[in-house]
Amino acid sequence: MPLSSPGPRRRTLRIAAAGDIHSHEANRDQIVDAFSRLEGEVDLLLLAGDLTSLGTVEEAEIACAAAERVAVPVFAVLGNHDWQADQAGEIAARLRGTGIRLLDREAAICQVDGLEVGIVGVKGFVGGFAPRHLPDFGEPLLRALYAETTAEVAALDAKLHEVATCPVRIVLLHYSPVEETLEGEPREIFPLLGSDRLAAPILEHGPDLVVHGHAHAGAPRGRIGGVPVYNVSLPVNGNDFWRLDLEVPHLHSPIP
Repeated sequence: MPLSSPGPRRRTLRIAAAGDIHSHEANRDQIVDAFSRLEGEVDLLLLAGDLTSLGTVEEAEIACAAAERVAVPVFAVLGNHDWQADQAGEIAARLRGTGIRLLDREAAICQVDGLEVGIVGVKGFVGGFAPRHLPDFGEPLLRALYAETTAEVAALDAKLHEVATCPVRIVLLHYSPVEETLEGEPREIFPLLGSDRLAAPILEHGPDLVVHGHAHAGAPRGRIGGVPVYNVSLPVNGNDFWRLDLEVPHLHSPIP
C-alpha cells in the first residue's frame, strides 16, 4: 500500500518588532537591555524606523550596539526622525556596517531554519486617507510630496513582486498604510502619519504581515483585506517589543 503524504506540517516563526525607539544617550541602557532580552527568544527582528531621536550618527551608534546583542537577522527602515539632521546616508552606512539589513525601497530574502522569508522595506510617506487625500495638484512643493509617496508605493509593489514565491512575506514600513492603526491620534494629523495609497499593493499581493511605527498614540492593529497590520511603535506596546508567533506551513514535509 503506497504511503500517503501527511499534509503540510507547521512551524512557528518568532518575530519581534519595534518602531520609534528614538535612541539617545539618556535611554542607552534601557535600549541595550531591551534588545538583550530578545536573545534566544526570537527568530527575526524588525525595526520600523525612528531608530534615533534627532537623526545623528551618534544616536544610531546606540541602536547598532543594541542590535549586536541579538544573534538573529535584523531588518530596518528609516523613519522621519532619522532624516532630521541630514545624516541619513551616514546612519544607513553605520547600520549596514553593523550587519543590520537596512531596506530602502528594497526586498531581502533570508533563511530561518530552512524557511524562506521575504521582507520588503519602504519608509512610506504622507498623504492621508480616502476620501481626503493630498492631491497631485498645485504648487511644485506640494506635488513633490505626492511624488515621494508615489515612489514609495511603486517600490512596494515592485518588491512584493520580487518575493512573490517566498512562503512567508512581510512588509516593513515606518508610515501607516491604514487608518485603523492611527485611531487615538488627533485626526487632524492623520495625513502626516501615512497614506492608504500604500495599501493598494498590499491588498494586491496579500503578504502575511505588515508592521509600521510612527503613530505613538495609535492603535495596535488593523487590517487591509485579509492582511493583518500592526502598529509596533514602542509607546503603543508599553515601551517593549511587539512579538508574534507566526504559524507557517512546511511546504516540503517528508513522508514518514
